[in-house]
Amino acid sequence: MTATLELGALDTATTGWHRVCPVDDLELSWGEAALVAGRQIALFRTGPSEVFAVAHEDPATGAHVMARGILGSKGSRPTIASPLHKEVYDLETGECFSTPGLEIQAFGTRVVDGYVEVEL
Repeated sequence: MTATLELGALDTATTGWHRVCPVDDLELSWGEAALVAGRQIALFRTGPSEVFAVAHEDPATGAHVMARGILGSKGSRPTIASPLHKEVYDLETGECFSTPGLEIQAFGTRVVDGYVEVEL
């Protein structure tokens, strides 16, 4: 089942830190889509309080599908592979390992008082 998480009314600015959801609402090793200040974001929980956020839009196709991507790693770097053409992106930097010239926007994340916050 795919859930779409939507930002509450606490923070309506388009830049800065945005509270998205309780960290416990995110399943380990699974992506979720969230609407944050009008932007579609894909969130990935990889540990008890380790969450990554990237643009939900696939840079190669423009389709909003990255939350359905495949989590993995390249060495010690956490990665996400596009569910469409399998381009592999670094979850921290957005760098594409498999196709030169492609990049996905990566966002800062933190967990504060049990809630995931994303920096736009």
